[in-house]
Amino acid sequence: MTNENSTDSNDKNVNVVNKRLNKILETRLDNDKDTLEALKELSVFFTENTLQSRRSLRSKIEKRSLAINEEFLSAFRKVKEALDSVYSDVLKMNTAVQNMTGQLQATKSQTHQLIEQTTKLQAESEKLSMEQEIAKSFLESFQLSSEEISALRESNITEAFFSALDRVKTIHSNCRILLKSGHQTSALDIMDQMALYQEAALERIYRWSQTHCRNIESPSVSHLLTQSMSRLQHRPVLFKYVMAEYCTSRRAVLVRFFLDALTKGGPGGSPSPIEMHAHDVKRYVGDMLAWLHQAIPLERENLNILLKSVDKIDVNEEIQEALSVISEGVCHPLQVRIEQIFASNTVLTSLYSAINFLRFYHQTFSQAVPGSALVRTLNELVSAGEQVLLNSIQAQVKHHLMDRGDVPPADLSPSPVVSHLLNLLKDILSAVSVAEGSQGEINKIVSSVLDPLLQSVNLSASRLSTTDMAVYLLNCLHQMQTMLALYQFMDERLERLQAQSEAQLDTLTSEQASSLVAHLNLGPIYTILQDQSKGPLSQIPGMEPTSLSGFLTKLEKFLQIPELLLLPQVSCLLSGSHRAIVQRRATQVITAIYGQLYQCVHDPTNLYDNPEVLMPRTPEQVTHVLLGTS
Repeated sequence: MTNENSTDSNDKNVNVVNKRLNKILETRLDNDKDTLEALKELSVFFTENTLQSRRSLRSKIEKRSLAINEEFLSAFRKVKEALDSVYSDVLKMNTAVQNMTGQLQATKSQTHQLIEQTTKLQAESEKLSMEQEIAKSFLESFQLSSEEISALRESNITEAFFSALDRVKTIHSNCRILLKSGHQTSALDIMDQMALYQEAALERIYRWSQTHCRNIESPSVSHLLTQSMSRLQHRPVLFKYVMAEYCTSRRAVLVRFFLDALTKGGPGGSPSPIEMHAHDVKRYVGDMLAWLHQAIPLERENLNILLKSVDKIDVNEEIQEALSVISEGVCHPLQVRIEQIFASNTVLTSLYSAINFLRFYHQTFSQAVPGSALVRTLNELVSAGEQVLLNSIQAQVKHHLMDRGDVPPADLSPSPVVSHLLNLLKDILSAVSVAEGSQGEINKIVSSVLDPLLQSVNLSASRLSTTDMAVYLLNCLHQMQTMLALYQFMDERLERLQAQSEAQLDTLTSEQASSLVAHLNLGPIYTILQDQSKGPLSQIPGMEPTSLSGFLTKLEKFLQIPELLLLPQVSCLLSGSHRAIVQRRATQVITAIYGQLYQCVHDPTNLYDNPEVLMPRTPEQVTHVLLGTS
């Protein structure tokens, strides 16, 4: 039994060992980190793999474990000692804090009253600081600074002066808000003070502006004077006084500059003095008026700058009044010189050119400075010049008509006096292109030349025969029409001349027709044709075929060369259209009589034998031959 038990026990031990060995054999050390760490640590002190070493391995391990635990204990002992020291310090700190807290509580109880008093004083200090800021802001808003007061009291006007004056105006306006907020006394006192500053400032501006305007020489206006006028507009009386002073000063300057331009010229003599060209009336008058035309806009520009900040007064009206006053000074020297031209000049074309310049600039200045003395002066000069021109024209026309005689030339062409006066009129009218002419004035000039000329031509023609008179008058009228057709406003005059020409054409046509009737022996035939109550025409003396043959023979010759029977005077006509008209109208008389005779001859009641042989040409053929060649 015992043996069996021991055998079982051995078997069990063997099994256990086998299991352990199998377990060890099956164990994969690569994945067992703990085992690997243990083996690595074992390799540190297990250097020799001997029997003795293996037997003493446990003791070595235990000794090593003990040594490690002792080292760990020693390290923790130091940590404990450090913690004990920290604990001691914390206890001391706690004790100190408790002591300090106690002291603070005691101090707080002792200083509570002091803190309350300090808080109260601090609140009062803040209140006083706020009141100080309010007072400072009030003074800045409603009082002038020392610099602004000094600027207002300085003798010279500067930009700082106007800035201070604007500040006074702003304070005065702000006082209205102060009145509404209930501070009537302070507001009224401040407004009175600012009003005094304003009045004193305006007085200074007025005196400075007057002085500045008296001494103004430069054509430009200073910015300070512009600002002064802007301030003075609130005192209309002072504003008017300064404007009057400015206009007086600029008027004198403009007159001096005008006289310098006339006598001295520009700086350094360029441009040359205007009076150097006094012999050339057209240039002399044109240069004077052109200088004024340049100077007046410059004065207007200066006035615009002077009054550009004015908004309480009608600026346009002020500028017009000022320009009228400023330009008035040049009226006298201009009028004197132009009147001298009128009195001494006898060249009508130059005189008319000067009048045209005056008329043009009168229209120009009437728009720039309407109603001014300069406009009135130019208007008077235009009227005076027109009268002088008309008088000169009439005198010259009268002189030529009386001096050169009135006998028409032998060729019935216009006499030299007609050509001379028409050339004179042409020269005068040619000056119209220089300026805008007046239709009424041009008609007066034309009438002053043509009316006496027509009267003289009619008087001369009255001494001639009817035919010569008609030709001479037609030639004169044609020359007049040809010249007048080149100019404007001549329609009415041309119509009147054309009516006179028509009357003379009718007279000349009648004479030419009478001459043709006489040369062709149509007179008796025409008389018989008017009274056909005596029976057949072929039996009336003078209407026999033999008598008609003589007329028809002459008619054939006339049809071959119609010009042979024209009056010699017709060839003296200067106008080819006049000659054609006379010839055509006279020929129409002949063709009309021929047509009437042709009808009577071909009328069976008149008992003509072979009328086609007697009068082979039809009226249409005769008309075609005569009018086709005429």
